[in-house]
Amino acid sequence: MSGSTNGSTIASRFYFHKGYFLLFLLLLGLEIVIAAYVHDSFIRPYGGDYLVVIFLYSLVRSFLDLSVRLAAILVLLFSYLIETLQYFHFADHLGLKASSLARILLGSYFSWTDILCYTLGIMTVVGLETIKRNFYGLIRTRAIHRP
Repeated sequence: MSGSTNGSTIASRFYFHKGYFLLFLLLLGLEIVIAAYVHDSFIRPYGGDYLVVIFLYSLVRSFLDLSVRLAAILVLLFSYLIETLQYFHFADHLGLKASSLARILLGSYFSWTDILCYTLGIMTVVGLETIKRNFYGLIRTRAIHRP
């Protein structure tokens, strides 16, 4: 169910993928634990940003039938957009200075390191999806060509 087909409608892009949804839930829990309990100088600032794009990718792939490439690009562009909005202090302009939820979702300051973490996270996703595709392709090929 990945990739696009000619003439497909928007409605045909919606579906539910249990595996991606379970990964999404696992990563949601992990992100909550990191935010609530991890107060170090490595996992919280870098690990959280690395994992958040994998979390978002899992959410997108849970409900939308998109190719790996398209889903990865959309998630990465969305992450870059949020980081760019941080550069312009978008939450402050919306009057959300005191809102901790807005600060969690939109962040509070721009960082090139965040951009790097998002990029590395999506590169990991694409790499793992490629390995998964090749592995399942190998299994199918061997199953078809058994003597």
